[in-house]
Amino acid sequence: MLYPDIQDITSDQLKRLHDEYFEHNYIDPSLAEKLDVKRGLRNADGTGVLAGLTNICDVIGYKRGENGEPQPTPGKLLYRGIDLEEIIQEATENDRFLFEEIVWLLLMGSLPNKAQLDRFKMLIEEHRELPDGFAVTQIMAAPSPNIMNKIARSVLAMYSYDENAEDNSLDNIIKQSINLIAEMPTFMIYSYQTMLHVYKHESQYFHYPKPGLSTAEHILATYRPDQKYTHEEAKLLDLCMVVQADHGGGNNSSFTTRVVSSAGSDTYSAIAAAILSLKGPKHGGANLQVIHQLDLILDNVKNVEDDNEMKAFLKKIMLKEAGDGTGLIYGMGHAIYTLSDPRAQILKKNCEKLAIEKGLEREYIALCQIEKLTPEVFAEIKGHKKNMCANLDLYSGLVYRILGISEELYTPIFAISRVSGWCAHRLEEIQFSNRIMRPAYKYVGGTQEYVELERRR
Repeated sequence: MLYPDIQDITSDQLKRLHDEYFEHNYIDPSLAEKLDVKRGLRNADGTGVLAGLTNICDVIGYKRGENGEPQPTPGKLLYRGIDLEEIIQEATENDRFLFEEIVWLLLMGSLPNKAQLDRFKMLIEEHRELPDGFAVTQIMAAPSPNIMNKIARSVLAMYSYDENAEDNSLDNIIKQSINLIAEMPTFMIYSYQTMLHVYKHESQYFHYPKPGLSTAEHILATYRPDQKYTHEEAKLLDLCMVVQADHGGGNNSSFTTRVVSSAGSDTYSAIAAAILSLKGPKHGGANLQVIHQLDLILDNVKNVEDDNEMKAFLKKIMLKEAGDGTGLIYGMGHAIYTLSDPRAQILKKNCEKLAIEKGLEREYIALCQIEKLTPEVFAEIKGHKKNMCANLDLYSGLVYRILGISEELYTPIFAISRVSGWCAHRLEEIQFSNRIMRPAYKYVGGTQEYVELERRR
């Protein structure tokens, strides 16, 4: 056989396969515009193609002018019609953990009363432990260096523990959703501890869930060896999870949930697919790229408060003279938000105090400078201005660093935050759409005749 195992493919064999592919495969990018193809499901003005209807979440970054053109407006994020900033104000003024309340809001569509919320929080708490033997057979026995990969596999494995895994009734999907929302932090921590032991040869700690903890407290208590955390730390993590809980049906992972759900597939398949979508560096993995970019800037800019010095290095990044060669300033710009991303502004405001206390003031200042100076640098290099705001990823990575959370868990915590949104979109897709998604692709290849094997050169 040419390659019985992918690890046995030689560089010469790969070179031949590489050349063979490109000899017979090419699509002229200009054809997309000529044929009015919505690449990435984006309109020509960068806005998203309307693909469905939702009651769950509204993302507002622009309004339409008289001629239909998008006009910039301050960003708003509405969960079930409630402004995210009002939700955060409640968490701040009354010093409450709000993530579980937002999970209910996204799934059910209304704010829970106190009795409903108390019962719901207890329900989540009761389902944090995994089935007997699951941790040993499904996680420890099959470790992965990538936690997102392992969480997705754990979600898929739960199918085998569910006697009604294929039941797509409303009641059953709600039950499955609550189980996964409760279990995913445990998947994450067990996967991380196993990774530390197997791949980094470090000690591992497995803590049983403590009663009476919010999801944010539960994560910190099971993640840290000594199980200690401050109230302020847990509140910051809770806030970060709240702002990441959903972002409309059009973001890549939520849309993935809807695509898989539209085919009639089971809950575990739909949520695992969403996790693997979020894993991508262009989606949930972007916060890690921001942190790596931040470290590069801190290593090369002596005074991050000096606008000229910061701009000079940002120019190097944009001109591909520094950084990873993409020319991108990570954490800046968004597909919908134009003037501001409310999630970024909430994290920026609420992480400053702890950043200073933890000795990360220079990191915080550098991110603020990136937010302020990147539009200027873009205009100077490109020769025209562009509405460009900081997005969620610019500050979420710093939040995790403030909390002492390992980089391997940045995107997994995003997934734990977003799973309630995914489940809400799955419920809505199954209940109210009931039509398999089937967009069209225009064939632009030529024609060729079949040639018998003996006659091929």
